[in-house]
This record gives sequence, structure tokens and C-alpha cells, in this order.
Amino acid sequence: MRMGWPLVAAAGIAGYATGIERTAFTVRHVEVPTLPPGSPPVRVLHLSDAHMTPRQHRKQAWISSLAALQPDLVVNTGDNVGHPGAADTLIDSYRGLLEYPGVFVFGSNDYYSPKPKNPLSYLRRHSGDVDALRSRPRDMPYELLHREFCRAGWIDLSNTHGQLTVNGVRMSFAGVDDPHLALDDPEDGAADPSADITIGVTHAPYRRVLDHWNRRGFHLLLAGHTHGGQVCIPGYGALVTNCDLPRSMAKGLHRYPDQRQASSWLHVSAGIGTSPWQPVRFACRPEATLLTLTG
Repeated sequence: MRMGWPLVAAAGIAGYATGIERTAFTVRHVEVPTLPPGSPPVRVLHLSDAHMTPRQHRKQAWISSLAALQPDLVVNTGDNVGHPGAADTLIDSYRGLLEYPGVFVFGSNDYYSPKPKNPLSYLRRHSGDVDALRSRPRDMPYELLHREFCRAGWIDLSNTHGQLTVNGVRMSFAGVDDPHLALDDPEDGAADPSADITIGVTHAPYRRVLDHWNRRGFHLLLAGHTHGGQVCIPGYGALVTNCDLPRSMAKGLHRYPDQRQASSWLHVSAGIGTSPWQPVRFACRPEATLLTLTG
């Protein structure tokens, strides 16, 4: 009888991780003191890794509800879709958010559909074969997403830069195309150092990109991709980040690369969804984050 308890416990954890926590959506609230003294606050909604599929009605409704937060700015760090037929579902869920100023970059799953693979491969620091992935045709609706985002006025930051003035705060952005696919070229995106705040935007938080922006004195870096580890151990944290970022920075707000005054602020979103082939979250709820930038 005692031998059966581990199996019962494992089954309970698996059921919770697949049936409850992966749809236990939450909004995190974080304050980031990174604006010049005396600046009005700017509320930034950071979205990432929705991995939308056509029938995820609960996720669609929750994302739609985020428009009620009335952010000053939306930052989307990619992996919006998890199925080639999910573009309309994704756009419908973003409809209210597209009314607000925004910037975006894409991730690998915006270009290439996810394929089934050994779940244990996720425990490697870098899961997936980049060369094999890039050899496939781009079968995801990234062109449609790009058109709809830009039509709404969102700025594409893929290997380029842009500027917005929000609440009287002049914001200069630089971004890269997905570093997980080795599409990044941070030299092509130079933020304006005279702006009130400089922000780097990437899907995958690879250190070569973060280090580049940190050396140039960027105030804030925003990324997704890690899913916060997706499966975490209470008291230990994420097992992996699926890139070369330390596990301790798998999600949330941190000083990068360390606590020195010259460090940038780094926020890594734990993301909203999962791959349709690995629909599990444990000790890592799906999330969006409302960052309040203050003086």
C-alpha cells in the first residue's frame, strides 16, 4: 500500500499542473524606480508567450480582460501563437489592448509551429535544434500578426529602434529579432541616450543581448521566453531557463547583471501560455505584469 502513495502523489501533481495551474492566470504588479526624478508614473503592461491555440477560450477571455487595466503602454515580447490557425483568436483577444500605444518583437513560435518532442529535452539548458528549426518553412501567421499590430500603431522593434512619448515621458526603445533563433543584431537598434528612459526589448533573454544593452547604459530590459521555468520546485525555483540566463533570473524583476548601481533593471515575464505539446505549469502561474515606472 505504501508503494502506491508516490504514484498517487505524482498523479495528483500532474493533474494539478495540467488541469489547474496552467490556466490560473494572474496579473503581477511591480514598481520599477527608473524614470528621472519628478517624472509622472508610466504603467507598462508586459505580455509574453501567449502561445494561443484556436480553442483556448478561457485564455482568450482573460487576455481580453487586461484592457480594463488601462495601461499607458503595452510591451509584447513574442511567442503569441501556438497554432497556425490561431491568428484571428489572438487578434480578437488583443483587440482592446491594441487601442493603447505598444511595441513588440517576435519569438520563434511566431515563425515556426511547435512540434512534439521528448518532454525531458526541456531539462537541457538549450532545448531544440536551432539549425533544424530554421531549415523549416515559416508556417506561422507572423505576417498577419505584424500587419495587425502595426495597423494599430504598435512599433516593431525587431533589430531596430523607436521612440514614444507617454505621459510626457520620452521613451527610446531598441529591440532584436529572436536570439533563440540567432536572428538578433543588437547593433542595428541604437536607443537615444538623451531620452528620459532607454528600454531594450527581446523575446529570449540571452546574455549577449542583455550585456550589449547594459554596456550602453539602458535603464530597463524586457524579455519573455523562459516561461519562468514553467516547472519549478518550491524553495528552489526554476529548473531551466531555456537560454543562458541564470535560473535565479528566470522570471520577475532583477538588477542585471548584478546589484551594482550601473546595472540595468531586467524584467522577465513568466508568460501566459505553454507549448501545446507541453501543457504543464507547476509553482509558476501564467501571468501578465503591470510595471509601474516611477522616478
